[in-house]
Amino acid sequence: MPSTLEGQITMEKTPSYFVTNHAPKRIHSMAKDIKLIIVVRNPVTRAISDYTQTLSKKPEIPTFEVLAFKNRTLGLIDASWSALRIGIYALHLESWMQYFPLSQMHFVSGERLIVDPAGEMAKVQDFLGLKRIVTDKHFYFNKTKGFPCLKKPEDSSTPRCLGKSKGRTHPKIDPDVIRRLHKFYKPFNMMFYQMTGQNFEWELEEDSVSRSSQD
Repeated sequence: MPSTLEGQITMEKTPSYFVTNHAPKRIHSMAKDIKLIIVVRNPVTRAISDYTQTLSKKPEIPTFEVLAFKNRTLGLIDASWSALRIGIYALHLESWMQYFPLSQMHFVSGERLIVDPAGEMAKVQDFLGLKRIVTDKHFYFNKTKGFPCLKKPEDSSTPRCLGKSKGRTHPKIDPDVIRRLHKFYKPFNMMFYQMTGQNFEWELEEDSVSRSSQD
């Protein structure tokens, strides 16, 4: 990590830390007072996004439906598949809570980050003890990618958007598989809500899937 002067904050981003078993202990040994920011989204959507990224690099891999089940007839989910295991947030958070109090963690809703980036960034700035400098005037929504882009309000430079690996169109997944995954994740989500004291409302998406499949 680079040296940090008084009045500065150094940030580093590595998504795999959250799901790596030895990461909490090693980070605690390095800086026990560190502040941790974790961005989470509906684990079903996250798994499909994960699969989409892998599919773009390895188009020969089996379908999502095949990889998601040990036995689809019996409805046995393959929780050992990394795309699904990562979304069991309560399991991973348990490891971090052995070393860090919740007061040093801030959870960002991936869904709200898209629809209200300024609102989520306001909470992040508060958590870090910063002035609310980043506001809604710093964001521009890119309809093509489906994500907000960052811009400098003081000039007319091109907004900075996520790279080519983001915003890919997800493959169409069997609605029955999505329903089964929502059911699989529900108890873990409830546990995660209880642990964090936040309701991310992912079950509302499950309800919309159920209604659309009945239309």
